[in-house]
Amino acid sequence: MDAVQQANSGHPGAPMGMADIAEVLWTEILSHNPANPDWVNRDRFVLSNGHGSMLIYSLLHLTGYDLPIEELRNFRQLHSRTAGHPEYGETPGVETTTGPLGQGFANAVGMALAEKILAARFNRPDAGIIDHFTYVFAGDGCLMEGISHESASLAGTLGLGKLICVYDDNGISIDGDVKGWFTDDTPGRFRAYNWHVIADVDGHDREAVKQAILEARQDPRPSMICCKTTIGFGSPNKQGKASSHGSPLGPDEIALTREALGWTAAPFEIPADIYDAWDCRQKGADRENAWQQRFAEYQDKYPEAAADLKRALARELPENWDSELQALAGDMQAQDRSVASRNASAEVIARLASLLPDLVGGSADLTGSNLTIWPDARPMTPAEADASYIYYGVREFGMTAIANGMVLHGGLRPFTGTFLIFMEYARNAVRMSALMGIPNIHVYTHDSIGQGEDGPTHQPVEQLANLRGTPNMTVWRPADAVETVYAWKQAIEKNGGPTALVFSRQGLPTLKRTAAQLANIERGAYVLYETDSTPENILIATGSEVSLALTAAEQLATEGVSVRVVSMPSAEVFEAQDAAYRESVLPAGNRRRVAVEAGHVDYWRKWVGLDGDVVGMTTFGASAPGGDLFRHFGFTPAHVAEVVKGLS
Repeated sequence: MDAVQQANSGHPGAPMGMADIAEVLWTEILSHNPANPDWVNRDRFVLSNGHGSMLIYSLLHLTGYDLPIEELRNFRQLHSRTAGHPEYGETPGVETTTGPLGQGFANAVGMALAEKILAARFNRPDAGIIDHFTYVFAGDGCLMEGISHESASLAGTLGLGKLICVYDDNGISIDGDVKGWFTDDTPGRFRAYNWHVIADVDGHDREAVKQAILEARQDPRPSMICCKTTIGFGSPNKQGKASSHGSPLGPDEIALTREALGWTAAPFEIPADIYDAWDCRQKGADRENAWQQRFAEYQDKYPEAAADLKRALARELPENWDSELQALAGDMQAQDRSVASRNASAEVIARLASLLPDLVGGSADLTGSNLTIWPDARPMTPAEADASYIYYGVREFGMTAIANGMVLHGGLRPFTGTFLIFMEYARNAVRMSALMGIPNIHVYTHDSIGQGEDGPTHQPVEQLANLRGTPNMTVWRPADAVETVYAWKQAIEKNGGPTALVFSRQGLPTLKRTAAQLANIERGAYVLYETDSTPENILIATGSEVSLALTAAEQLATEGVSVRVVSMPSAEVFEAQDAAYRESVLPAGNRRRVAVEAGHVDYWRKWVGLDGDVVGMTTFGASAPGGDLFRHFGFTPAHVAEVVKGLS
């Protein structure tokens, strides 16, 4: 109450209503070490209804994490570690960024999925090294969101028994009593998902809550504990009302609430006996020390497995990583063939899987189209959890948020696949991977109007610009199999944010390159062709349009037009290069630029300037064979050449 009041903004109702449940979980059941929030075998806790952030900040402070009372005083203020919604990487003990409702729930599914895979992979009959629970608090809003249906359904199918959700059933959302718009039989719904359900728990009866959690821990299915709570609990005039949801209670109501609760300490003052009762530092240290002893014994008995686990958790690459990928790129360069970049990606994935046992692929019911699986992949089933591939079903949003949770858990390198156009279904989870700066890998195929006969519903136009405009996101759209190798190489090597790998359905010819050009692919853009070292015209292209630009350039050269072709598979990587390299590829001065890409033209304006032009899309596509569409929308060498000549 005090932090929300001091900030004059926030959500006091949910934290007050869930405080009784949280106290039981955090002081008696949760296995965690406040001195080491990154302990591998800790239980994970996710506050999916992240607007109730003062709950988790209070819990972290009281149990002994490095979150002093001054940070709670600065709730929602600039540079504080107590943002309006919990943010991963900003606050010790916060496992994931939450706020967009339902995504924390899906992240928790991903964490539980990672735990199950790693446990199956590394545990031994006499040594349970990976053995922890994932707890998630969720509210009415989280369960209304469609992503909760997607991820809960998959969690039940895969039997994620270490996942326990506590549903804060207070019956109130921003607009008031939810009976007017949310009358689901939530226990029945989750039973239908093959969850273990404990209904009608009094969320203000600590013994009932404790017994429910202990019961849930014994069931092999994921568990849903439905706790009836009162929003704003303790507030004489605002408890049970929407007015306590998203606004400070006000000084007068806070005074009445303190009186009703028998709380006499001043704001932000916690009596010593309360601190002592909540302090989990010694208990947490004892638990981690006991685990460290078990791991030492495990390491002595199973040294190879222990080394593999440590490498995976540290995200270390094998010693031969660079040489293997460079050799693969060389093999691809030596093949004179036309191959869709999605097919080339499949070849790269197969090699990656042989080098990285922590790689876990998946697709949203498009495995045969995204080509995200490989011959030795082991699909996940409830009984076979030592898996390297997950069939996510038609659940793009859930899939992406689940994969975010797997990355956050650690020990695995997930990647997921769908059509580029269906990134839209997953968009907010893609954004969250970028906001958190986590190295999730998003594979998108069928990248343009080249999709063809399926028509504009399936043809991405604005999606590339959307991805490129997302902070921390790196986008690769390779022009052939060789660039595809380097796209994957950089995606695996990147630790500071997600990567979108964008691949074609149609065949792309292998481009001719010198050794120097091959080496420069990793720099995001490079000179692929030029008539002279100081060209008057520069063609910039990506993906399937690079070979088109090359043909146009060769035609222009026969007409005596000075021209350079730049392949730019990753604009973000190129922008991160030093100024001298950028100038060597795209020199300033009186040079006319034309960008060519089968995506929306507006993104490319910053690259071509006021005097340049873009051959791209300003409308949606159409239904026809891909080749016909490219000709119809002007993606031909002749049209590109005419655009270049029209600038002179």
